[in-house]
Amino acid sequence: MAATRNFPPDDGEVNLSAIGHFEAIGQSKAFLDFQERLRQVAPVNRPVLLIGERGTGKEMAAQRLHYLSRRWGQPFVTLNCAALSPSLIESELFGHERGAFTGAMQQRIGRFEAANGGTLFLDEISLIPMETQEKILRVVEYGAFERVGGTRPVQVDVRILGATNTDLSHEGAHGRFKRDLLDRLSFEVLFLPPLRERKEDIALLAGHFASRMAFELEREEIPQFSEVAMAKLVAYPWPGNIRELKNVVERAVYRAESPLIEEIDFDPFRSPYARALVEPQPQEPPSGGQGAPRAATRPPQPIAQDFPNLDGLTLPAALRAMELHFVRRALRQTRYNQRLAAHSLGLTYHQFRTLYRKYQKALDVDEE
Repeated sequence: MAATRNFPPDDGEVNLSAIGHFEAIGQSKAFLDFQERLRQVAPVNRPVLLIGERGTGKEMAAQRLHYLSRRWGQPFVTLNCAALSPSLIESELFGHERGAFTGAMQQRIGRFEAANGGTLFLDEISLIPMETQEKILRVVEYGAFERVGGTRPVQVDVRILGATNTDLSHEGAHGRFKRDLLDRLSFEVLFLPPLRERKEDIALLAGHFASRMAFELEREEIPQFSEVAMAKLVAYPWPGNIRELKNVVERAVYRAESPLIEEIDFDPFRSPYARALVEPQPQEPPSGGQGAPRAATRPPQPIAQDFPNLDGLTLPAALRAMELHFVRRALRQTRYNQRLAAHSLGLTYHQFRTLYRKYQKALDVDEE
């Protein structure tokens, strides 16, 4: 009698309806390399850590790991550790017995028991308190724990996937994350590439999000981006990654009056009324003639919110113009503090310095 293989159909075909809006879309080398590493580790029954900036799709990567594993037919349970106070995380993970604390009127199972036989995804895992990390370590080592207020061990078989946007190795070295637990959870560590390193995927993702938004709005024609609009999308640094791209594209589609999208709004808060809420108002000079009049302060240099005119430019020339525009604007906004400018663009300091040196002659003219 042939053995039954507890695997997805066709050695990896995933039921996308089970995952929902699964948007693992791309063709760049960074994206394909990540997906290949994910595919390789998925069937290995060991913990995996997913490290990536906000908006890079860590939960969707965890879903794909689960549905490509031998546990694909079992529960996939998630817990966002950032959404709970430290006092509640332990009860959420391990459950509690009746009478364990005020309000515990009946026994309640936790996420570990709910995920028994399947996968438990711990998002923002770096925020788990040290005391709770001790209990998780015991589950990883022995497959057993006790509910809050209980004394009887509960046996579970759970694969743990963790996600964070922090450096867990650094947290462990400074005593903010238990080293023993980190060692056991880091069988494999997958780093999700940020969107700025996947520029070849931006047009593909933008088209996907635009089509979905048009369908939601019951529009018959598929939206298309003008060359200028697409150049803006490709040149933008995307500090919010795929989540931000989705928001920007959907906003552009809903505002567009025709299927051709020409206007891209990266900052919906740039209204002059919104800026007036945060910009300091000029101070009135002291009244009554007491003392010498205060020297007038130089008003901040106005920052152009409009994008450069890219009409007639080749794509390389348009990308250069957009890069210079964003670097110049970031420098002016941060009063030429390069580290703050790098942070505002979602870049490392060294990445920003590379751009700064590239356009240094033009930027030096600004500072004169």
